Amino acid sequence: MDYLDQSLGQLARRIPGATRLFDQHHLDFCCAGNRTLRTAAQDLGIAAEPIAAELQALQQRTEAGAAQDWSAATDTELVDHILARYHAVHREQLPELIRLARKVEQVHGERADCPHGLADHLEAMAQELESHMRKEEAVLFPMFARGQGRMAGMPIGVMRAEHDSHGAELRRLAELTNDIAAPQGACTTWRALYAGLRTFREDLMAHIHTENNILFERFAPAQVH
Repeated sequence: MDYLDQSLGQLARRIPGATRLFDQHHLDFCCAGNRTLRTAAQDLGIAAEPIAAELQALQQRTEAGAAQDWSAATDTELVDHILARYHAVHREQLPELIRLARKVEQVHGERADCPHGLADHLEAMAQELESHMRKEEAVLFPMFARGQGRMAGMPIGVMRAEHDSHGAELRRLAELTNDIAAPQGACTTWRALYAGLRTFREDLMAHIHTENNILFERFAPAQVH
């Protein structure tokens, strides 16, 4: 893909994490989203090529995470994958999504289709998800590393229950955003927010699937109802 000659608005909508990158470089992807990355960078007097390289890395990371079958990986490989592909990525995603949601609510709060309460909901999700990931990192994953996975039935049960809560929070997210469908006339920031929300939802669902159905099943198979 020729990132340099794509518009900022297109890149913001298509590449998860692009809005955070643009904000770091003070590139206006909303009001001036029709400018190419090359032109916008030139206007600011900054080099566009390193930004294009970062965009490429963001896109490749997303594509790579979706491509591999992790069921044959070792326990250590699987934990390392979860930490890098999901824990680290959620910690990048949520602050940016909260920032965009606050901006949309502040600018478009008078609209009936504005996602009122979305930023607060995302903040609550971020706090709960951070607590969940820290427990995995501090307690559960070290047990796997020490070969004590067969003794981890109780913490695995707690993590599975918290995954159910994350699922309920995703359903509430869908209610607040018309199933993450941007309304007609939505600005670039609004569309970028919803693109990011769709990616976050896909990532969180893949995260939960990888733990519940692959990693946890190795040590504490779920009861089939």
